[in-house]
Amino acid sequence: MNRWERAALGAAALVVAGTAYSAGVEVRRWTLRHATLPVLPAGAASLRILHISDLHMTPNQRSKQRWLADLAQLAPDLVVNTGDNLAHQRAVPAVLRALQPLLALPGVFVFGNNDYYAPRPKNPAHYLLGTGKKIRGAPLPWTDLRAAFAEHGWLDLTNTRRTLTVAGRRVALAGVDDPHLRRDRYQRIAGRADPAADLRLGLAHSPEPRVLDAFAADGYDLVLAGHTHGGQLRLPGYGAIVTNCGLDRSRARGASRWGAHTWLHVSAGVGTSPFAPVRFACPPEASLLLLVPRNSGALVSATTRDAAGVS
Repeated sequence: MNRWERAALGAAALVVAGTAYSAGVEVRRWTLRHATLPVLPAGAASLRILHISDLHMTPNQRSKQRWLADLAQLAPDLVVNTGDNLAHQRAVPAVLRALQPLLALPGVFVFGNNDYYAPRPKNPAHYLLGTGKKIRGAPLPWTDLRAAFAEHGWLDLTNTRRTLTVAGRRVALAGVDDPHLRRDRYQRIAGRADPAADLRLGLAHSPEPRVLDAFAADGYDLVLAGHTHGGQLRLPGYGAIVTNCGLDRSRARGASRWGAHTWLHVSAGVGTSPFAPVRFACPPEASLLLLVPRNSGALVSATTRDAAGVS
């Protein structure tokens, strides 16, 4: 065997090993991220937000369901769900089983493309080349999920503005329907965010820049989104390969500034499409955000990991 054959064999072995790791290990390496964001008025007491997104649940993903249910032990002041809960026609009971303990807490939500439509097999080039073509599967029972969330008291922020008192603080909330499907109708929520609120919070599933610009122009302190999966596949020294939206790769997960006065937090999400059940250098995650006064200093973040289970 010559050196070129050995090199090809070594490269093939690396691909096989990487695929086995990303599909068999990292896809269930449940991760809780922590970030501290200075977005509250001076002197305000801190708030704790649990940000979950992109569950992409199928009925038999028991490890994922157990891990999500255990997040209620964090006792956040507010749960924010930025969509893509479903990946199967019969997944609504599984999502409710996973989120049941969290549904007892104050919560808000918007939906994403994979709440409305089931995933379908896709050529990877669809993402790498950014064709812009939307591939939709069969309709999913999102109305059942919305009704269950609302029955438990979570607020639907689909193209809606609301105000909520959270741990004694006034929170002005606004959300849009999924920008990835161009269902967002920002004109329905447009206008200056409540200046008397302790926190002005915006929600969208896909962090499209046009929507982020609108939230920032209206004075929102923090915008939460998902959809990107953090890139799902990340390369050391390079980061996310794609974001599957108009957001730049450097913002594919975590917190960053958007304009002079607004913070953006993008969740890398908990799940994957059942047709691409891999993650590499980007474990499934939820985020616990500690919101503190603006005079508290710069962003501080860290990561802790829970033990992986078998999904």
